[in-house]
Amino acid sequence: MLNLDRSLSLEAPAFEGKPSKRVGHSKGCLMPIKVLKNEGTELRLRIIGENHSTLQLFRSRLNDSKDVDYANYFQKHPDLDEPELYVRCVKGKKAEKVFRDLCSDINKELSNLEL
Repeated sequence: MLNLDRSLSLEAPAFEGKPSKRVGHSKGCLMPIKVLKNEGTELRLRIIGENHSTLQLFRSRLNDSKDVDYANYFQKHPDLDEPELYVRCVKGKKAEKVFRDLCSDINKELSNLEL
């Protein structure tokens, strides 16, 4: 569940994946997100505890979307600062909805993985 209406701490993550159907395995993933800006077509998020792999996945998928004008992530210092994701959508599209839809799509895609 992604909640972009409020800032969240590590104790209350913004995104929680669906529990695994397999007994004895992971109960999903937690991805704490702090909303820095949510103004219509623009969205800026601080993604806590993630690295270049996760941010690159978001960036590439967002930039492939016809609804996104520009998406990128930034990380000031790799050990001291959490990375930030910036999304700017085309006119008439809400960045929050585009990001929520992307999270849902990625979650569905990854929930089908079996090891």
